[in-house]
Amino acid sequence: MQRWVAITKPRTPAAPRSQTARVFEAMRADILACRMRPGQRLKIGELCTRFDVSLGAIREALSRLAAEGLVIAEEQKGFHVAPVSTADLADLTTARVEIETLTLRRAILYGDVAWESGIAAAFERLAKTPEREEGDQMRLSDAWAEAHAVFHAALAAGCNSAWLLRLRWLLYEQAERYRRLSVPAGRKKRGVAEEHRAIMEATLARDADKAASLLAEHILATSRILIALASEEEAGKKIA
Repeated sequence: MQRWVAITKPRTPAAPRSQTARVFEAMRADILACRMRPGQRLKIGELCTRFDVSLGAIREALSRLAAEGLVIAEEQKGFHVAPVSTADLADLTTARVEIETLTLRRAILYGDVAWESGIAAAFERLAKTPEREEGDQMRLSDAWAEAHAVFHAALAAGCNSAWLLRLRWLLYEQAERYRRLSVPAGRKKRGVAEEHRAIMEATLARDADKAASLLAEHILATSRILIALASEEEAGKKIA
């Protein structure tokens, strides 16, 4: 009886990331961290020089950022970073509270032991990561921001709806710029670490009402800080 021998082709190394992907990821990180400020004009020629890529790569990356709502494209005016406003913040916060608390409630209902362990590990990482940049206490640490995102994702991970989790992540990332802007205004007045611990403990205790309430308040706190700051700045302009 003839034996068949499987012949496999040698694996080829993965292709390097495209210019567009590299530029998109770098610009997206800068926008979310507010290194590219809200409303900032994005000059294509300068971006080509900065990233050492082609005009086409920059335009494609900007188009992808525009699709995510992080960049605005205006005819005859080019591209600029999406602005922030109290109206947008209020709308975004309302949506986040609804989706975040819904995913958390479902996670508490359906989450297993592995989900619980993931929350504990994410909290431990967050607790051990310095919140501010070394040498600049007015800036949020990128490492802390990443650990913070992982912790909140871990809370929701037990939710059994892929669509809800996608919506949660989209809203979370849109809120990141506001979170960064709130740091100089109010982080010193908040016990953020204590807020996270309380949310974790209520979640692991499977107390859905308490956990959802604490999470909603945690999200609303950032919104209040920035709205109060905007009101102070507006009052200052009127006095001046």
